[in-house]
Amino acid sequence: MRSHLLRRLPSAALVLLLASFLVFAVLRLVPGDPATTLAGPDASEATVAAIRDRLGLDEPLPVQYAAWIGALVTGDLGPSYVIGGEVADLIGDGLGATVELTLGALLFALLLGGVLGILGATARRGWTRAAVRAVTAGALAVPPFVTGVLLVLLFSVTLGVLPPGGRVPLLTAPDLGVQYLLLPALCLALPSAAVLGRYLQEGLRQALAEDYVLTATAAGIAPRRLLWRHALPNALPPVVTLVGIQTGHLLGGAVLVEAIFAWPGLGQLAEQALNRRDYPVVQDLLLLLVAVFVVVQLLTDLAYAWLDPRIRWE
Repeated sequence: MRSHLLRRLPSAALVLLLASFLVFAVLRLVPGDPATTLAGPDASEATVAAIRDRLGLDEPLPVQYAAWIGALVTGDLGPSYVIGGEVADLIGDGLGATVELTLGALLFALLLGGVLGILGATARRGWTRAAVRAVTAGALAVPPFVTGVLLVLLFSVTLGVLPPGGRVPLLTAPDLGVQYLLLPALCLALPSAAVLGRYLQEGLRQALAEDYVLTATAAGIAPRRLLWRHALPNALPPVVTLVGIQTGHLLGGAVLVEAIFAWPGLGQLAEQALNRRDYPVVQDLLLLLVAVFVVVQLLTDLAYAWLDPRIRWE
């Protein structure tokens, strides 16, 4: 397992390096200037030039890139240009909320995807299979901003059982925190749950059609035991890989869901930083998301290798 991880580390480092270069380059192509934003619309050219000099924006782009990478390596993210405060503090304040939302959505996606996949593969009644297909198709077809509005209208406006937005940290007040987390986590999880359910359903169908399963069924082994002890473990490795990919999608989708439910996470911080051309905040945020995605993929590879010994042998 250790050698399997060591073989993956160079490619992960290369991805992070390329991502840092692309993030830095693309942000410089976006119209706008943080010095002009910070100086104000009525500032003179001398004032704007002085701010650019103070922020280091008048340096050549390779020098700016090297300074940014050097600061990342030393752990000193520096101050924000426009929003104010240290970048590390700004990211730290929103990171907990985004991680909480992403983990809640991942839990929902795993539970719902597992139920949909098992029902779709094992249900004998036609209406049950039709209901599973309808739910998965609807979860994939309806965009999250529509799903979010519908959930708020149903559970907050009509039934009045859940708050429509905001956040209470789970560690501070678990009972209230769960109530505020349910709607945004469910809204974020539905598309991923549908994808996981379809892959699991197809994997289970193939596993249940294997000769050893048919032989065991003829020998009188209980279908439940065949499902949980034999078919499900064989169907899991591809699904595990998909879970890693969907975790990255959940992190990306959290930005939109946070705006819908007024969830104070990294999505709101990214929106403020982009609108104000706050380069340090946007750069560090985007690279952080890429780093999290790379780490998740590494963990997914390890889980896949643990579930399928053939990967370790190779």
